[in-house]
Formats: sequence, structure tokens, C-alpha cells
Amino acid sequence: MREDAPSRTAAWVAAARQMAQLLPPEAQLAPDPYGAAFSYPRLRARLDHLRLLAGTRAFKQWILYMQVRTRVIDDALRVFVAGGGRQVVLLGAGYDTRALRLPELAGATVLEVDHPATQGHKRGVLAQLGAESPSRYVTWDFESRAMDDLPDVLEEAGLDRAQSVFTIWEGVTMYLTEAAIDASLRAIRAWSPAGSKLAMTYFAKDRITEPTLATRMIKAVVATFGEPWRFGWDPKDLPAYLAARGFKLERDLSMAEAARALLPADLAALVAKEGRRFSLAAPEAIGLAS
Repeated sequence: MREDAPSRTAAWVAAARQMAQLLPPEAQLAPDPYGAAFSYPRLRARLDHLRLLAGTRAFKQWILYMQVRTRVIDDALRVFVAGGGRQVVLLGAGYDTRALRLPELAGATVLEVDHPATQGHKRGVLAQLGAESPSRYVTWDFESRAMDDLPDVLEEAGLDRAQSVFTIWEGVTMYLTEAAIDASLRAIRAWSPAGSKLAMTYFAKDRITEPTLATRMIKAVVATFGEPWRFGWDPKDLPAYLAARGFKLERDLSMAEAARALLPADLAALVAKEGRRFSLAAPEAIGLAS
């Protein structure tokens, strides 16, 4: 992303979450009443005028995909909280509003980590809306600060490193270099004791290296925002990659699979891309490579 500007891709993701209200009720999997406010000022007021667009295939695909992606993480987080977990770290939080919209997080410690430009814009918008988030904000410049330092900074912000934590790494990994991926996973492992979980989304490697025409067009657009796609895993390589960094892969599925479980068949068919994926991992004591 550009050094002095909020993330534009994060703004479009947030707007898509709110635009789910344009979908049929059975497709509104993770309603977000705040999302469009982080985008262009007039977008929130124009949602009613976008109902005609909601009938187009491309528009509907994008909104449905974001609903499915958000919901699979929400559901995993709810399981964690139901099991007694009370700490959440949002790494590269963007315009995430889980601390506001999920009642299950009442009483939990939620720490949002992000770039100062995006985080500052988010806090300003929420203040204008009169929405007081219970999150604790950790401003972090990923370009200039070493990830090795982040576990200690989170502890200073209130993270109890003796207690389990649910880390959400959503919509981030595809923008990072492999070196940044490695450093981030090692940092996450450092603040993740037994009972913790890592929920992340990622692109399959061939989505980066062998994109379709439509994917190439999207890739080009996000690159103009200063947020090019850089990294993806081959799903068959992910278990060993995570194990070498102290995690055991517990679940890995495509968004297409998740859509089939969450949506009516006709709508699930619109989220047919297999290259966008979700995984859930847990820390393990062995396998951490030097």
C-alpha cells in the first residue's frame, strides 16, 4: 500500500460486506452495518441505488465471496470463544468490525494491528459514526518495524501471552513477500500458547503464477493501488510449511467448498473459484525450524 494513504483494497472489502444487504436474506451470512462508511463518502448513502447492480453476475460474485470469507472466520472464532477463548489479534486488521458486530466478543480482549494510515482513517470514521469499538489499537508500520518486536508490543497493549489467542490474518498474505510471510508466522507463533488458533485466508499459488484473464485484470487494478499480489501457497505444501514454523494445519478448504456449505446451491455456484482459500491452524511444540 502507499505509505501515506489508507488501504483502498481494505475499503472495497469493507464496502462489500455492507452491500450484502442487497442480497437475498439467505445469502446475508455476515451483516456489517459499518463497512461502506470506510469507502467513498457517498457510497453508504447510495446503497439503495445499487440494487440493480446486485443482479449482475460479477457484482453478486464479489459480494457473495466476501460474505463466505467473513463467515467462515466468524464461525471459527465463535467456536474458540465458546471453548473459553477471550483474546483476539487481528493482524493487518483493515476495516474489520468484528469487535463491534459480534456479541460473542463482549468481554474479550481484541487487539487490532495495522498501518497508521489505515488505522487512523478507521478510527476517525468510527468516531464520526458515534461507534465506540472495544478494540485496542496497535499502530504498526510493517515496512519499517521488525516483526520480531510485535509479540512484546502486543503484550504491552494488554495481550496475556500465557492465555490462548485467536489470530485472524484475513486478506493479507497475498500482498506479502515470502520473507514477510515467514517473519509474520514466526511472530504469530511467539504469541500463541497452547489452545490458540490461527485463521488465515490465502491464494493458491497458481492463482498468482498462472492467472486467468479475469484474475490478471483484478491483479493489475490492485497493483495500481500500490497493493500488488505477490504470494500464494500450493495447498499440498501448506501443512509442511506451517509445521516448519510451529503450526499444525487443522483445516484447509476453498471458498467454493465453504460456499456450498453455507449458501443455496444456485448462489454457491457463483463462488466457484477454487484458488481462494481458508485455513485454520494451531500451535504445536515441535517442528519449529531455525
